[in-house]
Amino acid sequence: MNKITLKNKKVGVIGFAKSGVAAANLLKSLGAKVFISEVNQKHECIDRLANLKKDIAVEFGGHSDKLLDMDLIIKSPGVHPDIEILKKINKKNIPVWSELELSLNVVKPKKIITVTGTNGKTTTTTLLGDIFKKSGQKTIVAGNIGSPLADHINIIDGKTNIILEISSYQLEDSLKFHPDISCILNITEDHLEHHHSMANYIKAKEKIFQSQVKNDYCILNYDDKICRVLAKKAPSKVIFFSRKKVLKQGAYLLKDKMVFVFGSKRFGMPVCLNIPGPHNIENALACIAIACIAGIKSQVIKKVISGFKGVEHRLEFITEINGASYINDSKSTNVDSTKVALESFNRPIWLIMGGRDKGFPYTPLQRLVKEKVKGIFLIGESAEKIRHDLEGITMFFDSHTLLEAVKGAVKHSKPGDMVLLSPACASFDQFRNFEDRGTQFKSFVNKIKNEG
Repeated sequence: MNKITLKNKKVGVIGFAKSGVAAANLLKSLGAKVFISEVNQKHECIDRLANLKKDIAVEFGGHSDKLLDMDLIIKSPGVHPDIEILKKINKKNIPVWSELELSLNVVKPKKIITVTGTNGKTTTTTLLGDIFKKSGQKTIVAGNIGSPLADHINIIDGKTNIILEISSYQLEDSLKFHPDISCILNITEDHLEHHHSMANYIKAKEKIFQSQVKNDYCILNYDDKICRVLAKKAPSKVIFFSRKKVLKQGAYLLKDKMVFVFGSKRFGMPVCLNIPGPHNIENALACIAIACIAGIKSQVIKKVISGFKGVEHRLEFITEINGASYINDSKSTNVDSTKVALESFNRPIWLIMGGRDKGFPYTPLQRLVKEKVKGIFLIGESAEKIRHDLEGITMFFDSHTLLEAVKGAVKHSKPGDMVLLSPACASFDQFRNFEDRGTQFKSFVNKIKNEG
């Protein structure tokens, strides 16, 4: 099974979150001498320690120079690339891998299919996984969604399709990442606090296809200018999808029908999605292109797409209170994602925004906020910046916390309105992650409804 030999090698793992634990356990099973380095204190990580194999050394409260004695470093995706210990590691020319790079080096699956993009990754990866599973093929969905790939290594064989959602953080640490089919859904401003520039962000995304060869496939969004530029760099066969243009070859929208044409392959189905928004047509087109190239039967693709209900925390309908609908879009962690959410609905909206700022302006939302939003309930660290960028086009309410925002929305909303949590920010100022934020939002909404 192994393409690499790590027995008795000293391997350091920086970061003790999900991917760090999974990588450490995999390394231990491969015979490596594993050392984990975590910046948080031990009492903050007790739950993770319970999931760790025996005889794995862990240091807490910072990264020591013990890491400089390692043969290999596995960096967790949430670890900033500019921290001091990584600068020292790079000076010593110690290889730095991602957990994905490690995992893919010890398996030989049937196909590796990878999806990235600023927005739509989770929806597209989930839908794609459903299509492959319903076709009867052995399929693992992992990466930036669910559990790390390292957790699944023991059940992956030559008949397994691996479908991965990949973030820019994971890609930046990938050296020879080689999927059979890669897909970039879109690229807009995001994670600038991590990558420092849009050029660096795009460079990280490019890695999804850099190690591909001419017999591989790269699925790209024709409607995205950056994707069209990247198409010229891809060494693999490029297949476009488009919601706005009829293509000679590729997946595209033709009136009320989704069509795929490539060589002798032909596919068509009506646009009959249960998930709202034009962006989800794009996600479906990307899935159609990948599934058709992979040889999935047309009837399976049609059945799964038409029955797909979406994913948690992404434009997720919760309930109604006094005739107003409540929508959980906690996965909206950037401005473009909130823009997509606002474009998806044609009802008056009460918008809940705010969290940890990611280094880009909120001004691109001005037109949609003016057209659709009755008021914004501000929460978290970025509240004042949002107010400044959107001042004068709607009402603002200083809610500070998510619970207060929900209470305010219940008070002000009327029958036919929509209350939308679409923060446009990271969650880490007040929550563990966007899932925690969305779960708490649903809990607050349901509790208020039940009490009322």
